[in-house]
Amino acid sequence: MPNPSFPLTGFVRLSSILAPTGPIPVSKSTWWQGVKVGRFPKPHKLGPRTTVWKAEDIRALFEVKDATDV
Repeated sequence: MPNPSFPLTGFVRLSSILAPTGPIPVSKSTWWQGVKVGRFPKPHKLGPRTTVWKAEDIRALFEVKDATDV
């Protein structure tokens, strides 16, 4: 089931991606390890302390997972 509160487009920060507020139930360290090995999408740097991901890329992660859980 799609997450209606997650944005369809734009950029999202890590706090919006990871549980409990976001749709991906992994820890920060697991997330960064997944980014490093290519399991999760690469981030975009907006500034020295601002890292974001494309909402479309993150939505594709949990929508694919939901489709395989059927």
